[in-house]
Amino acid sequence: MKTVVIRRFGGPEGLEVVDLPVPVPAAGEVLVATEAIGVSGADVAIRRGALASYGFQAGHVPGGEVVGIVTAVGAGVDPSWTGRRVWAQTGVGGGYAERATAPLHDVLPLPEGLSALDAVTIGSAGAVAHFGLAHAHFTAGEKVLVRGGAGSIGIMAVQLAARGGAAAVAVTTSSAARGERLRGLGATHVLDRSGTGDADAPETFDVIVDVVAGAELPSFFAKLAPNGRMVVVGAVAGQPPADFGTRLMASFQKSMSFATFSAATVPETELRAVRAEQFAAAGRGEIETVVHDVLPLDQAASAHRRMDTGEVFGRIVLTP
Repeated sequence: MKTVVIRRFGGPEGLEVVDLPVPVPAAGEVLVATEAIGVSGADVAIRRGALASYGFQAGHVPGGEVVGIVTAVGAGVDPSWTGRRVWAQTGVGGGYAERATAPLHDVLPLPEGLSALDAVTIGSAGAVAHFGLAHAHFTAGEKVLVRGGAGSIGIMAVQLAARGGAAAVAVTTSSAARGERLRGLGATHVLDRSGTGDADAPETFDVIVDVVAGAELPSFFAKLAPNGRMVVVGAVAGQPPADFGTRLMASFQKSMSFATFSAATVPETELRAVRAEQFAAAGRGEIETVVHDVLPLDQAASAHRRMDTGEVFGRIVLTP
């Protein structure tokens, strides 16, 4: 089967299309013939070598999220799953391929009428946005800032905060055009990447959902209101500076909170319930999905180049 591997860590040119044997699902797994493959910030970080400490090696197949048809099941899995159209999380990789395995607990049947593109765009990002806001103890009437609003997680966080009754939903993004698109999704104020922008934007926020991290993270502590909460749900710009904790402590009297969030800490039953609700809501048109482009699998390197330039608004999807 056609597969994309990371032959060399670094630039997108390190991605290579190869032929590999079709994997056999282990006990508790299913094999999915992929229709749509999500390209994520995590894939990019792994390819760059930014997560080398996690043990990724040359030959790694990126891709953690696919949609397709179950074609085989492993031991202990009900054979009735065969032929079902599903969203599947493949783990830390394996998705950039014509066939991918996934543990059954990370597989969800899709409702009628929901496209593969829609499902692969919100399946992972929507859950991160939902539970990230919950981790920040967001409640209706609070002011929310989404740092990094143009990615799939940021777009979902904007919509969920607006649907949840936020008094204001501000976003940081790189251009006025992107800002206008985010306004159409529920943003009330647009800031540039440094946190300046609309003159009438709130000076401080009760909740900051940060998809970016990186060197500029500590500067956003000044955007937190007293008792404000910042939750980092991604790190597309890399690690924050080593002294960021000291800079947080400098605002000790504001009683601010800083936390990280990973969906890996959420019980499987809760993840499944939220994803099922979001898939249903998207099918009803209550949640908008944003697909930047659809490319064939053998153009994965081109997809990563676009991710590197920061031009992507929403999600790039690969198709076999």
